[in-house]
Amino acid sequence: MIKSSNKQPDFDKLTVYDSAVLASKYTANKIADLILQKQKEGNRAILGLATGNTPKMVYQELIRLHKYEGLSFSNVVSFNLDEYYPISVNDEQSYTYFMNNNLFNHVDITQENIHIPHTDCSSNQISEYCLDYENKIKSYGGLDLQLLGIGRNGHIGFNEPGSKFDSITRLIDLHPLTREDAIENFGDLDNVPYQAITMGINTIVQAKKILLLALGERKSEIIKKALNGTIATDVPSSILQSLPQVEYILDREAAAMIQK
Repeated sequence: MIKSSNKQPDFDKLTVYDSAVLASKYTANKIADLILQKQKEGNRAILGLATGNTPKMVYQELIRLHKYEGLSFSNVVSFNLDEYYPISVNDEQSYTYFMNNNLFNHVDITQENIHIPHTDCSSNQISEYCLDYENKIKSYGGLDLQLLGIGRNGHIGFNEPGSKFDSITRLIDLHPLTREDAIENFGDLDNVPYQAITMGINTIVQAKKILLLALGERKSEIIKKALNGTIATDVPSSILQSLPQVEYILDREAAAMIQK
């Protein structure tokens, strides 16, 4: 089990906003600034993207910036963190569907620059597929920015408790709490997949900039462990404490148990 610690988080890396809306807009603007910077340099912006309820308002703001303030995604190359296994890309619960519905269909990113793990490959093809996904990220020079949420058990991506810090893209068994949290989307626990493909922790921590966004009271307890607790594989997100390129972005409710 993870041990508690009296260590305080690095508040230079922590930004707390009064609401989830403001925290999400701040996060979206950090992403937009990177895209614009890369455009000025004539370079591509390599983004690692997340799914779930947490980033929805981030994507809404990015869409607004595209539609009303001229933000172009033409130079963006995206890699999503994870996807359930097995699931069809046409399934409304797939992360391909989520990303198209919540971002990609509304901006000018090119289809060939979108990378989301596809899990329609057979079990004996998984290892090769995951290695190929890993190598694609490396071929672009790694991720310029990785957007993260955090699970109630401390997972980042689908790197569940016990995941090794040197892990790379792979197939993983989902934690019971992760499956329980997915019931809202799948309607019934029996419909929730038992496995997923996820970027590994080592893949994530290689990103040049990492934004961890946490919203709501339900995340406050795990945020305290992730920021204040001992770095241990029991709480995979705890590894982020050791990284200089991480910024934690919280609303007041998520930050309720952090003493500043």
